[in-house]
Amino acid sequence: MARILVVEDNAAIAEGIAYNLRHEKHEARIAEDGRVGLQLVREWRPDLVILDLMLPEMDGYEVLAAIRKDGNRVPVIILTARGEEADKVRGFRLDADQYVTKPFGVLELLERVNALLRRSGASGMPAATHDCIRFADIVVDTAARSVRRGDQLCTLTPKAFELLLALIKRDGSVATRQELLKEVWGYGAFVLSRTVDSHVAELRRKLEQDPARPRHILTVWKIGYRFECPPVLADLNA
Repeated sequence: MARILVVEDNAAIAEGIAYNLRHEKHEARIAEDGRVGLQLVREWRPDLVILDLMLPEMDGYEVLAAIRKDGNRVPVIILTARGEEADKVRGFRLDADQYVTKPFGVLELLERVNALLRRSGASGMPAATHDCIRFADIVVDTAARSVRRGDQLCTLTPKAFELLLALIKRDGSVATRQELLKEVWGYGAFVLSRTVDSHVAELRRKLEQDPARPRHILTVWKIGYRFECPPVLADLNA
């Protein structure tokens, strides 16, 4: 059972979501405006947040920005009637994890909730074994979802971390921007944006010795990106 906060000012929608979450054995609470939602995130510490964008007091963008400013990496599903790409990109730049456009199917929403809970380890499923991926002076702990460069911890956004894993697992093969958008952000393959490029820039700033001349996260002109330097899997205790 996970604790899930629904921040939604439409009472019928909020109660419907909460009912189905409780039916799935989760604990669900509702906040009807952005300020109350942010307060509950800080005090109740939910395992996942379902966040509407069009809210009184504080809109969803402001709430999400405040959550991330607090250093809270809780998974967030943006729930909104908006469907424009610009709105989605803005949400993902603030580190939303998923984006669901109204009207939506309950089964679709529940599947996204369960997928994010499994990924974050809050679903009650057994934890993954502590394997790590090493390249150069970088150590990627896939279970703890952390990255170290030498003795320093590198703070990556959740999407940047997922992007790094998506590139590494291809073993040097090229990934197009559309493939990465679909895999990491859940976009349809037809969607184009600069989201991937901005997150690649973040990875290079944090992980490359010279971000202007990257050795590991390479651009393939007019196609996408690839990861150079085969990773080595090892036990963290080794």
